[in-house]
Amino acid sequence: MASSSSSSLSWKYDVFLSFRGEDTRKTFVDHLYSALERQLIQTYKDDITLPRGESVGPALLKAIEESRHAVIIFSKNYPNSSWCLDELVHIMRCRADNGQIVMPIFYDVDPSDVRKQKGEFGKAFAKQEAESVTKAELWRKALVDASNISGWEPKNVANGHEASVIQNIVDAISDKLLSSNSDIDKELVGMTERVKDLISRLEIGTGGVRMVGIWGLGGGGKTTLATSAYMKINYRFQGHCIVDNIREESSKSGLKKLQENILKEVLKKEVRVQSVEQGKHMIQSRLRHSNVLILLDDVDDPKQLEALAGSHKWFGDGSRIIITTRDEHVLRTRKVDHIFHITLLSQDEGIRLFKKHAYNEEEPLKDYAILSLRVVSYADGLPLALKVLGSFLYDKDEKEWMSTLNRLKQIPESEIVEKLKISYDGLKTVEKELFLDIACFFRGGRKDIKVETLEACGFHPQIGIKVLIQKALITIDPHGRFDMHDLVQEMGRYIVRGEHPNNPEKHSRLWKYEEIRNVCLGDTTMVRFKLSFPNIHYMCNN
Repeated sequence: MASSSSSSLSWKYDVFLSFRGEDTRKTFVDHLYSALERQLIQTYKDDITLPRGESVGPALLKAIEESRHAVIIFSKNYPNSSWCLDELVHIMRCRADNGQIVMPIFYDVDPSDVRKQKGEFGKAFAKQEAESVTKAELWRKALVDASNISGWEPKNVANGHEASVIQNIVDAISDKLLSSNSDIDKELVGMTERVKDLISRLEIGTGGVRMVGIWGLGGGGKTTLATSAYMKINYRFQGHCIVDNIREESSKSGLKKLQENILKEVLKKEVRVQSVEQGKHMIQSRLRHSNVLILLDDVDDPKQLEALAGSHKWFGDGSRIIITTRDEHVLRTRKVDHIFHITLLSQDEGIRLFKKHAYNEEEPLKDYAILSLRVVSYADGLPLALKVLGSFLYDKDEKEWMSTLNRLKQIPESEIVEKLKISYDGLKTVEKELFLDIACFFRGGRKDIKVETLEACGFHPQIGIKVLIQKALITIDPHGRFDMHDLVQEMGRYIVRGEHPNNPEKHSRLWKYEEIRNVCLGDTTMVRFKLSFPNIHYMCNN
């Protein structure tokens, strides 16, 4: 097996069980396997007995390689099987090559007997040694190395009470899995503390059913945060699932399909739903006694939550539901227990994330350092923008960086705009108009004064302003002024410019002095448009 880093592997199983069937299959191993499965720890247990002398097949070796942990149950007759010994050699090789975690259990056998091949264990090994001299040294080394790893001796744990021993082992494996999942943090920037904060809001272990919503700007890291927390805690639940991209999938496949996905993933079997109402009933009736973790990603309509997690009563004690959305109204309508407002990255975090996507080296060349700061400043803490721009600039030279930065002042990166524009597209017409007015004219203006201006023009902006705030498109700063993320403002102005590219006289709004002057003084077609001078806003008939 080629040497590789464990972090680069994709594990298929959490645990591979290596054991001698005739000693432990019907007792200890079956009970351990059942306990692991109840915790939804993906476990490989081979139930086929090879004829004596037959070698371990490639499928079994592959299962070992695809397992994050290997649990070896040493028993008196373990070395009486060349199959078991070959498994052991391969497990120890995987430990050396890719960092597989090996956890030995010494079932009715002393670790020193395994290490020195003595006692009943030694007698069993001697028989195999005589039949396969060529493999004996490999087997012996694997036995010595494995027996030197700290493990469990069931007779010395909880007075030998098997159920307690097994629970002890399962808890330890769960902790190992949690520790392994912490590697996720190393690949993410700025998430460690945010994940800890979110997990604390979930209040795991306190009983009851708790729903927590994550709300914020598109591209702000809601899904990344939710998924990171989910990966850290899912082992603590009897069932768990992620329902991705609900906004798009519900439109494409319907809510019935999403209901089926939840039931299938949690119950681990195929389920057919005939109607949304039946799906609601099935989720409630099948999951109300189960401790489950469900992540509902990118919800944009209260009806979606009503169909997928309509009530706390649908789920068993200890269950936790995580919801991500751009629209705070969705969460308040369903009365979630806590709303977690996603915070954007600090400048230092932004620099780290941008470096990760833009360079081979840890630090940029000197000429690129200043340019990098300009990109980070432009992104203003939005993870999506940092990733997109970092990846785009990855193999570009200094001139191309300069050209890109200059172009972004006029034309935002399309991938970023399209992601942000999803929230805009979900607005009603009057709300879209209000958003464009704020993006083009009113950012930085006092809300009370601008509301009076809009009302004087016949608009009724208060409800619309509330909607825009709930959709994370605008904010009101501590001084009562309209504000928004720079890229959200750019998105709004990009929409206006896109109405008639290269023809400002046909734009619905003008905010640049040069364009206003040229249009008002030029010989243009009679149009009605909005324009802006500093602190003054006009409706102009040309």
